[in-house]
Amino acid sequence: MRLARLDRVNSKTVPLFCPRSTTDVAATDPVLNWSDLDRKAVDTARVLAMDAVEMAGNGHPGTAMSLAPAAYLLFNRVMRHDPTDPEWAGRDRFVLSCGHSSLTLYVQLFLSGYSLALDDLKALRQWESLTPGHPEYGHTPGVEVTTGPLGQGIGNAVGMAMSARRQRGLLDPDTAAGESPFDHFVYSIASDGDIEEGVSHESSAIASVQKLGNLVVIYDDNEISIEDDTRIAKNEDVGARYEAYGWHVQTVNWRGSDPYVEDVEELWNAIQAAKAVTDKPSFIVLKTIIGYPAPKKRNTGKIHGSALGAAEITATKELLGFHDRPFAIDDEVVKHTQQAVERGRAAHTEWQAAFDAWAAGNAEGKALFDRLATRTLPVGWHKALPEFPADAKGLATRAASGKILEALAPVLPELWGGSADLAESNNTTMKGEPSFIPAEYSTKEFPGHEYGRTLHFGIREHGMGSILNGIAVHGGTRPYGGTFLVFSDYMRGSVRLSALMKLPVIFVWTHDSIGIGEDGPTHQPIETVTALRAIVGLDVVRPADANETAYAWRGALEHTDRPTALALTRQNVPTIDRSKYASAEGTLKGGYILAEASSGHPEVILIASGSEVAIALTARERLEDQGTPTRVVSMPCQEWFFKQDLSYQHHVLPHGVRARVSVEAGIRMSWDRIIGDAGEAVSIEHYGASAPAPVLFEQFGFTADNVVAKAHASLAKVGKILGETTGN
Repeated sequence: MRLARLDRVNSKTVPLFCPRSTTDVAATDPVLNWSDLDRKAVDTARVLAMDAVEMAGNGHPGTAMSLAPAAYLLFNRVMRHDPTDPEWAGRDRFVLSCGHSSLTLYVQLFLSGYSLALDDLKALRQWESLTPGHPEYGHTPGVEVTTGPLGQGIGNAVGMAMSARRQRGLLDPDTAAGESPFDHFVYSIASDGDIEEGVSHESSAIASVQKLGNLVVIYDDNEISIEDDTRIAKNEDVGARYEAYGWHVQTVNWRGSDPYVEDVEELWNAIQAAKAVTDKPSFIVLKTIIGYPAPKKRNTGKIHGSALGAAEITATKELLGFHDRPFAIDDEVVKHTQQAVERGRAAHTEWQAAFDAWAAGNAEGKALFDRLATRTLPVGWHKALPEFPADAKGLATRAASGKILEALAPVLPELWGGSADLAESNNTTMKGEPSFIPAEYSTKEFPGHEYGRTLHFGIREHGMGSILNGIAVHGGTRPYGGTFLVFSDYMRGSVRLSALMKLPVIFVWTHDSIGIGEDGPTHQPIETVTALRAIVGLDVVRPADANETAYAWRGALEHTDRPTALALTRQNVPTIDRSKYASAEGTLKGGYILAEASSGHPEVILIASGSEVAIALTARERLEDQGTPTRVVSMPCQEWFFKQDLSYQHHVLPHGVRARVSVEAGIRMSWDRIIGDAGEAVSIEHYGASAPAPVLFEQFGFTADNVVAKAHASLAKVGKILGETTGN
């Protein structure tokens, strides 16, 4: 058997973090014992992939055909999983990063005995089917994460591997390597498209620094993409690239002989070798022929993303010895493949015994495990949130956020995170908490160890986003990550997927407006907040002061079914005197009456977010002095506000008060729904400039005077301010 290896970087003999040893089911049977039924099962997987795409009329059959041996090997021989309990905590995780090849996963779920039927494969890409075009987390049993945008899955897998280590550190740090019930592997299959996307570089580099020995990535190097031969745009040695990162790299070349030979035992040996390297993530370059064994369309771009056609399917089935009818399967083959159920349940039983033994001696750890498994917060946890005294000079909301994190650290051990090389600017470091880093890489500034708490992503926003999603979807902890708000654009794809999967990731984005001043227009997020509000399922919170920031964190943590973005100031903002104005608890409702009109019946409503709330309060005083009853509404989160019942929304923003002014240092777009047809906006509809923040606010109209003028304009629209005859 051939096993080409790249071992120029020697592995350490002492493991940093050993995923599993004696509890590894596969390790008890080191011989592959590949049978004729296994070979027929692989060919069945190919046939099902062809037929499913043909019936749907569209899809991606080629990769599912050529990856059938690798996927079957993982699900039927390598991974520890229980098809009868897809959420079993002790399972290995599988990430199909090349989500377009969804049948690679769906077919194995069917063959392994998950609750996916043959009819589900026939319903590929159809309305309300369990087999959508790309795998969707929470929709199909056995799908661990939503993958679609290429490269994201690799980052998700890195996050899962990191999460597994952090969870072990919380619950069972002292057990010998490989003997903890919380040890498991993360496997991922990736394609050329995943490797080419920049997010794979960012997350893969982090995985190397973290020495994630529980991560194994199989790279399908078939040299074909939609535009056919990948040499048109790609010529790097991917294996050497990963070796340069510091991964353990092997090459399994099925294309190395003529005729093409799918040497499954060679891949098996490579996976076993990868699992034995516990101080590095492992990368297996698997050289395949896409669409094998289709006689005419194999190794072409045509088979990547379109149906084979009846004639090619007939010819392929003839080569494989299958009947020429759709979805022809042998009951004996399915009976054989679904022995995975028995093996999975046996492994689950063995694991449960180990878990119960651990729980019997760790009552406190068991209670924590149960709480974390359901994302339940401890009783009274919010009492740890600090209250900030009124202060005219105030505090930047990013600084308040940092103090809040320090206060939460002792009561929420599951909360962990960091930033994209901006810890001091984002205030994302919990004081005194060690970094999550192999001890040899810790620094004087950031000491830490493998079970630490503070994350360091480097200047890799995109990778950070995908890793945070992987941490969250793995379960057991609550992650957050920070950068400047304007650089959220670098991670938008990850944020959108976080919202799509309803993951409780917290994004801490600071430097939220032209208030960053001298850094200039490249760093001033003029349109960013509105653009983020356009992501369905993402809660965007821009608190007005330190106390609203505390409640923003509370809301973010209490919402376990969606991500939250915190948009925080660099500059100090006044800490509002809550004895004079309403409690900041209204933040939890997204918008609330901060200052009521003197008459109780406002003629105009000023609605503001973030640092501009203080400006609105000053403008209100001037309008009241002029005899105009004025209400100020603080609106830190539009999404939370519109989740309130209509009676509350109408109480805060009565339909009868059409004179309204929005005040936010960004574009107007997301405020039109709130201010209505008679409303005015104090906004900025162009890029900023480099100058001190007070100058920019004045020059761009974020002043009480301008807010008053806009209020007058809105009042005029509704007939509250009338002109006088000139006598002409």
